[in-house]
Parts: sequence; structure tokens; C-alpha cells
Amino acid sequence: MTATETQPSRATRSVNLKVLGPILALVVLVIVGAALNGNFLSAANITNVLSRSAFIGIIAVGMTFVITAGGLDLSVGSMAAFIAGLMILVMNAMLPTMGPGWPLVFVGMLTAMVAGTLAGFVNGFLITTMRIEAFIVTLGTMGIYRSLVTWLADGGTLSLDFGMRSVIRPIYFDGILGISWPIIVFALVAIIGELVMRRAAFGRHAAAVGSNDQVARYSSVNVNRVRMLTYVFLGILVGVATIMYVPRLGSASPSTGVLWELEAIAAVIIGGTMLKGGFGRVWGTVIGVLILSLIDNILNLTDGVSPYLNGAIQGVIIILAVILQRDKKAES
Repeated sequence: MTATETQPSRATRSVNLKVLGPILALVVLVIVGAALNGNFLSAANITNVLSRSAFIGIIAVGMTFVITAGGLDLSVGSMAAFIAGLMILVMNAMLPTMGPGWPLVFVGMLTAMVAGTLAGFVNGFLITTMRIEAFIVTLGTMGIYRSLVTWLADGGTLSLDFGMRSVIRPIYFDGILGISWPIIVFALVAIIGELVMRRAAFGRHAAAVGSNDQVARYSSVNVNRVRMLTYVFLGILVGVATIMYVPRLGSASPSTGVLWELEAIAAVIIGGTMLKGGFGRVWGTVIGVLILSLIDNILNLTDGVSPYLNGAIQGVIIILAVILQRDKKAES
């Protein structure tokens, strides 16, 4: 009787640690950052951190669904660079006809959304219909998109016409009540993503497919359609993130979006989503994004560790997060 009662209590403690772990890590980072630099908790710094993390955060929400369904997408950074370049080219080409103004901005937004949707559909089609491994497909499209934006920029930088920069600038720098639009959009995407993951049939189906696709088929779940929709959803969110990103610099280059896929995957895994699929947590992904952003910010505000090591630190965090996800039953 005692042994039976002990087993659930251990499981409960384990679950609580997995849930509270990312939150505790975030709190520790805030304390460390505040102790190392007096400006860390300033409104300007917090707003800057949240605004810059919004791009990765929006993409990471979509990545949560892909990984939950047992997939992976390595192309999101290159996809964002290509969409940004395409968005700039379309607006520059339409400028003489439409003139600088919000109608042209909406054309650019529509271009980004359509391109993101199509890019996600292509990945999903090759993975579900052509039955090619997600790693191979997205590794290939990563190279394709990066090559295309390099070709479009002729090895240099694609810059938005100067007359349009002042028009599109408010999308990144303005907002409501001092909260910039990227932060607002990220919050809305995260809330919608969490509701879909927890309350909607699509979220439950994605988890079922990632857990065991054969059992999901026996339960009348259209496995291919669910997997396809996760990639399309991710592509749409890459388009949304790109719309938020272009006004910040008004340009796109072959280096745009480099390592975004690493940061998005890292945020998802840190947040508690299982890398092997079957379980996803959007609110955890949001915390994971904030953790990575705060690490980057702390490195930039202090002289203890070079900020150029940020990628290495993210890689270590991914490995540690996966180690912590190991099935304890396999160890016993």
C-alpha cells in the first residue's frame, strides 16, 4: 500500500518540476540580469527584448505544432529571408504605380502571407504526400530559400525604397499604450496557439499524430492532413513574423534569419514540448523564447562572456533540454 502511494507522488513531483522548471529558469535569469546591470529591468530594455524576441516567438508558436505532430522544420530562417526579400521587391516594383502609402504596405503584407503559406504547403506536401523525411525536405528547402534570396539580392542587400520606409516604419516601432505592435502580435499568436493546442480538435489531433500515427489513424484522424496543416500554419506564421521584421531595418540580405530555426526549436524544447512529438505546450514555448532572449540580452549588457558565444550557449541548452526529456523508464 505504501509503495503504491509512493509511486504517484513521485510522478506528481516529476510533472511539477517539468512544468515549473522553465518558469524558475526565467525568474533566475531576471534576478541575475538585474544584479549584473542596473538598466536590465528598465522599461526601454524590457521593451527592446520583447520586441526583438517577437519574431522568433511568432515562428516558435508554429514550430510547437510541427514538433508536437512529430515533425521538424529547419527552413524557417531561410524562408523568412526569402519572404522578406520578395516582400521588398514587390513593394519596390509597385511603388511607381501605387505610390507610397498603406495600400502598398497591404500589398507587401499579402505577398508575405501568400509566400509563407505556399512555402509551408510545399514542405508539408513533400513530407506527407511524397513521403520524404522532414529533416531531408526542410534541410533542402533551407538551402533553396537561402540561395534564392542571395540570387535576388545579387549577393548584396535588398533595400526598401526610402519613401516607403517612413510609411511602413510604424508596424515595428509604434503600438498601443507604449506596447509595440510586434509584442502585441506575438501575444495574440501565443494566446490563439495555446487555445488551439488545448481546446481545439486540431491541437489534440496533432498530439495524437506525434504520439503514435498508427493509433491516430485507427481513431479516424487524417494524419497526412494534420501534418500538412502544421507546416502550413508554421509557414503562415513565418509570413507574419516577416511582416513585423521588414519595417525594423527596411532590408533583407543572405544573412537575414540566420539561426532563427535553431532559436525557434530551442525555445520549443526548453518550453517542455517533446522533441519526439506527442506533447506540446505553447505557453512553455513563450517562456523558452523569453529565456533565450534574456540570455542574449544579459550577454550584451555584461562583459563576462562574449555575445558571439550566444549560438554555442543555445546549442548547449538544446542538448540539456533533450537530456532532461529522456524517458525515465528507459533509465530504470
